[in-house]
Amino acid sequence: MLTRPSSDDLRIIGQFTGRIFLAFAGVSVLPLVAAIGVGEWAPGGSFLLMLGVFAILGAALTRLPTSRPLDIRHGVVVVALGWLLVPAVAAIPLALSGHFSDFIDVYFDAVSGLTTTGLSVLQDLDHLALSLNLWRHLLQFLGGLGIVVVAVWLSVGGAGLALSRSEGREDKILPSISSTSRFIWRVSLVHMAVGVAVLFGVSFVFLGFTSGRSLFHALMIFFAAFSTGGFSVQSTSLGYYHSPILEAAAGGIMLAGTMSFQLHFALWRRRFREAVRNLETRSFLTTFVTLLVVTMVGLATLGTYHGILGHARQGLFQFLSAHTTTGFSTVPSSELAGWTGLAFAGMVTAMALGGMAASTAGGVKALRVGLTAKVLKNESKRVMMPPGSVIPIGYFQDGHRRMTVEVAHAAMFITLLYLGLYLVGTGVGIAYGYSLQDALFESVSAGGTVGLSVGITDPSMPVVLQIVYMCEMWLGRLEFLAFFALIGTLWSAVRGR
Repeated sequence: MLTRPSSDDLRIIGQFTGRIFLAFAGVSVLPLVAAIGVGEWAPGGSFLLMLGVFAILGAALTRLPTSRPLDIRHGVVVVALGWLLVPAVAAIPLALSGHFSDFIDVYFDAVSGLTTTGLSVLQDLDHLALSLNLWRHLLQFLGGLGIVVVAVWLSVGGAGLALSRSEGREDKILPSISSTSRFIWRVSLVHMAVGVAVLFGVSFVFLGFTSGRSLFHALMIFFAAFSTGGFSVQSTSLGYYHSPILEAAAGGIMLAGTMSFQLHFALWRRRFREAVRNLETRSFLTTFVTLLVVTMVGLATLGTYHGILGHARQGLFQFLSAHTTTGFSTVPSSELAGWTGLAFAGMVTAMALGGMAASTAGGVKALRVGLTAKVLKNESKRVMMPPGSVIPIGYFQDGHRRMTVEVAHAAMFITLLYLGLYLVGTGVGIAYGYSLQDALFESVSAGGTVGLSVGITDPSMPVVLQIVYMCEMWLGRLEFLAFFALIGTLWSAVRGR
């Protein structure tokens, strides 16, 4: 029997949703300061309005009285609501910029940013105000680290564990979620200091940018690369720079972003053997090397690029962007649409599988791929064994573990949900007249929170397809759990007793 959520349940959900709003009110100060610093007064006013809306909503909701702490049931609903409501307020400055036709386009851009996808229907990106573009990239950085980590950092307290689990970050790196969150921030800020310095040097020394322009470009590229988000400073993405050095620097940051924070912790503590032995590390390296070979062979067959260096540069970067689910590109969408055969198969599979769990990357995740592979291998062995034989499955992931039935079922169930999500988006794309190849590519890019496009995503795309892609981004980023919790809560509220 369904139990209707009590008024106290709803107040708890509202209160912690309000804390997330307050966290974003604090973050809103950063683009406001940037706008004032570069003299962009109109965007500055819109940031002030956004800050006020976040602050008022947050203050009102956090005043709701509660008598119980947040638990996992509340946490998943809070996260689901956060990923739906925060983009609506975060889109206010973009809506007032004049670069979007209507609010659905603006909301699409904000959802794409916060889910670290990178697909965009923004018009005339090259003339977007600097502070507004910085805000878009900052949204991706915050989305990559997670709304939850931001909220915990601002003293949400012990409830952080329930929120973190609802986002798919199931394992605590350190004894408490607060210390785990601080570690994630520490790692991110170290990467930021190094990454921005390198990108600034490349922009200033090799590209000849001014110091101010170099700083803004370095910040935005880092935010998009480390969050594996893929928003671009210019309309031609990283192809704008025509710089192999900058592509290499961005590629290193993308790889850092797709690494799990557990792996970062192992490397931080110099547990190099443990890092290499982890099932997820080996799974990611296996799919990366295998699919890279498939993609490069496919490109060689197509003969798209001249010379080994050009072939290697374009193929490797686009593939790295796909497998890390970043979405940067150095080739136009129309050219990427010409990657057929093995090149297409390698790219789409890489996007679908994605990066590591507990990272900023999207997709099925390497850990689930590794677990599913072990289950399939075990089942093939059982065929050759006497009936009723049980073969234990062991694996190394932050220590020796034995796979339980629950873990195996969960890994395969989520994997199947992702595949179903990709197919639904593909079907809608085909219904609107796009080819199977283009519809599949764009759907996997949205569901895997990648951001690469073959040209379907643009200001003229059908509204229904926009909504489908937004749902894919949201479900792909939250890995379905929060969606089921939100739907269950709403259904219980309506039909429960």
